[in-house]
Amino acid sequence: MAVKGTDIVKKLPDLGKKNCKECGFPTCFAFAMKLASGGATLDKCPHLSPEVTEELEDALSPAIKLVTVGTGDNALQVGNEEVVFRHDKTYVHPTGIGLLISDTEDSAKVDEKIKKISDLQFDVVGINLKADLLALKCDSGKKDTFLALVDKVCKSTGVPFMLICEDADILLAARDICADRRPLLYPVTKNNIDKIIPAIKEKPGPLGVKADSLEELIPLTTRLKEEKIDEVVIDPGSKDLMEAINDQTFIRRAAIKQGFRPLGYPTIAFPGTLAKGELKEILVASALVIKFAAVLILTDFDEFGLRPLLMQRLNIYTDPRMPLSVEEKLYAVGEPGETSPVLITTNWALTYFIVSAEIESSKVSSWLLVKEAEGLGVLTAWAAGKFNGDSIAPFLKRSGVEDKTKTRKLVIPGKVARIKGELEDALPGWEIIVGPREATEITGFLPGYAAKLKN
Repeated sequence: MAVKGTDIVKKLPDLGKKNCKECGFPTCFAFAMKLASGGATLDKCPHLSPEVTEELEDALSPAIKLVTVGTGDNALQVGNEEVVFRHDKTYVHPTGIGLLISDTEDSAKVDEKIKKISDLQFDVVGINLKADLLALKCDSGKKDTFLALVDKVCKSTGVPFMLICEDADILLAARDICADRRPLLYPVTKNNIDKIIPAIKEKPGPLGVKADSLEELIPLTTRLKEEKIDEVVIDPGSKDLMEAINDQTFIRRAAIKQGFRPLGYPTIAFPGTLAKGELKEILVASALVIKFAAVLILTDFDEFGLRPLLMQRLNIYTDPRMPLSVEEKLYAVGEPGETSPVLITTNWALTYFIVSAEIESSKVSSWLLVKEAEGLGVLTAWAAGKFNGDSIAPFLKRSGVEDKTKTRKLVIPGKVARIKGELEDALPGWEIIVGPREATEITGFLPGYAAKLKN
């Protein structure tokens, strides 16, 4: 629940009547309103006491805490969410997908799973889709066996990972092998929390808290909050899919709608405990991606289960206010050369993939200029003034196409034939060719056009 500026101003010096202007705003009330909307930060006010600063930082922080697993470019961030429904604003951090490795699995299986994380990656509209972490589980109950697995994975891959062990001593010993990699430690329960707290204070890192119910979670997260340990993901211990959906929904609504801080953390779930069989596990994971799970740990996966799950995640976690787009640049379709056709379109992902697919179907290698148009289609971009002579000409010059082809003929979409004249004025030395109105006509147009270029 968002904090209001009228509530913040009461916490400011002299109940918001100091109005010293040292924050850069004319009044304390103006500063409070900016704080509430995210347009200012607390450090702008030099007169706040540490106690009030801490109180306001907590009040102004997102309803779902941000948690980081791992380090560097591979780090997985979850949480930091502010809405229940995506259409209210957008979701921020996509669900982390993890692969479980047990210390009872043989070396070949372990190697296979490590390889899956790096190999099963898919490029979609210029976005790399992949699983995010490995989950190492101590099923053997043997300290040396688990530590050997942790050491092997730590040396074999740079992906984030979580450590799973019921024995707190073994869990902490495993953590010490790779503490600099910030692994997620799981499970923290009512039975081991007293042992975990001092260890995590000594070497801070994310924790996974598990209970048998939502009611049992609350005292655990409250205790960690009192100890100023906030990087927490929570597992309510759901017993089946229906209970999991109910629990995940309750947690999200309690945190965001009611501002209930003890449940204001990202969640973790294990679909393999809710359904048996790889297909059923993927289906459960799919349901939990929709219903707010921040981290999902799968027993195993292959390309045919992982790819649709990642595509679903992409669709849900794409900002609904922004259309999918590809990078503005010159693309080579096939193996174009100095006399190959040069075409142009906008960077709406759907437009790009349809046009490039039709070029490929024509069997004519071509240069395809993709112009930034804020993800709009050709006609809409033209109507918005984002696809015209004034914007296309400088893009063509900086794209490098003139260094790659002797052709000085540019094929524009037939639906925007009216920009032909202005483009010729903006691009002296270039001839503007009005191409097909529909992308489906490209396969019939390009072969004959390419033949003319070579003559």
